[in-house]
Amino acid sequence: MIYNHRFIVQAPLAEVVRFHSHSASMGAITPPPIVVRVHAAPPVLGEGDQMDFTLWLGPLPVRWLAQIEQVTPTSFVDRQVRGPFAKWIHHHTFELIDAKRTAVIDRVEAELSTHWFWRLVGLNMWLGLPLLFAYRAWQTRRRLESTAPTPVPTSS
Repeated sequence: MIYNHRFIVQAPLAEVVRFHSHSASMGAITPPPIVVRVHAAPPVLGEGDQMDFTLWLGPLPVRWLAQIEQVTPTSFVDRQVRGPFAKWIHHHTFELIDAKRTAVIDRVEAELSTHWFWRLVGLNMWLGLPLLFAYRAWQTRRRLESTAPTPVPTSS
């Protein structure tokens, strides 16, 4: 299964890359009713770093361990090491459009688990990706499209 999403943010490339490199940004751009609880992650994610978190889907906790890989100045991959999918690889790419606009491109490659419960959970998560990424685009724009520099969210 492959899911692609692309949007434009009115912000310089460096600011968009910086925002997405902070582990706290994940919770800031995740839509309710999903709640993200980060258990362990460096504040700024780099090559080989891992992010251990729980996604609360209502009353259901989904524990996830992601590893950051293939980091370049304009892209990175987070790969599920442990979680609800048999495979989850999320490519984040940031493309310069001009000095004030950046394209944010997401590509997710996934395979559902063979376990009936996690297969059902994963399928529901997969079907929710259009809403998830629409919310992420809205929040990214909201946080970065301003005249003043936007601080990176802090984890609670």
